[in-house]
Amino acid sequence: MNFQQLRIVRETVRQNFNLTEVAEALFTSQPGVSKHIKDLEEELGVELFNRKGKRLTGLTEPGKEMIGIVERLLLDAQNIKQLASQFTQKDQGQLVVATTHTQARYVLPLVVKTFKEAFPRVHLVLQQGSPDEIVSLLQTGQADIGVATEALDGAEQIATFPYYQWHHAVVVPKGHPLEALQHLTLAQIAEYPIITYHEGFTGRSQIDKAFADAGVTPDVIMSALDADVIKAYVELGLGVGIVAAMAYSDIRDQGLTLLDTEHLFGHNTTMIGLRKGHYLRGFAYRFITLCSATLTEDVVKQGAAEYASDRDNRNDDHRCGRNRSHR
Repeated sequence: MNFQQLRIVRETVRQNFNLTEVAEALFTSQPGVSKHIKDLEEELGVELFNRKGKRLTGLTEPGKEMIGIVERLLLDAQNIKQLASQFTQKDQGQLVVATTHTQARYVLPLVVKTFKEAFPRVHLVLQQGSPDEIVSLLQTGQADIGVATEALDGAEQIATFPYYQWHHAVVVPKGHPLEALQHLTLAQIAEYPIITYHEGFTGRSQIDKAFADAGVTPDVIMSALDADVIKAYVELGLGVGIVAAMAYSDIRDQGLTLLDTEHLFGHNTTMIGLRKGHYLRGFAYRFITLCSATLTEDVVKQGAAEYASDRDNRNDDHRCGRNRSHR
């Protein structure tokens, strides 16, 4: 048994049992992937995968039990490398932060600037994606830190920490009739075409909930992934925009007016997420502290440990229940 075999087993599950994609992801050949799987199964004396002809279709019961161990072994191997680098190259390395466009564009620039001034030899990667993609990047170990409003909290294997709260705001072109109204209502906003975020991005569910709770049906004529696009079309007069309040700037958005609508939409909480058991270098903890001064290294480590303990206890309870059901 070797690490390459374990990597192939893990990647086979990640690639939905498509060995061609496994080979491409690991820069090897499909026959080589098949041989590694066959050799490992022969060494263990059990089949790890269900088959239909030459095609893999899923995990066997032993395979389902083994995949969790494989994940932990490969994670521990990576953690050992990270631990060694912490002592041999303390202020060098790479930090991958997975986040949405909104966070990268409007919230993180000052954090990134301060971080790079403190750690000029650390290569910082801002990996932008949807909230679900951010969760996947954390779960697969491709990102060290995740920053998003949706999806992180409650995701499997992810410990989360509150970063900051924010609310949605309405933007209109200069001179729009809504500018003259006091104490704006959702019904008044819904009289105009609306441009806002795509479903699953930047608190869109909170926007939908606010209108639904008020018994108002908005005419959403256009949706986009980021506020810059929304504001561009609002400025052209195509509709009223609903964006994250921090996406508006008096300097940048001189053709638009930000309306006071904090009373209309609920608050959203952006979270910082880490994968359970993922070893973080010292500079990664510094990045988190720059995001929120209350999230010190000790606080984050304790929170992640408490999350891991709670999750392990739930998993133990689940296994015990499953075992009792088979008796």
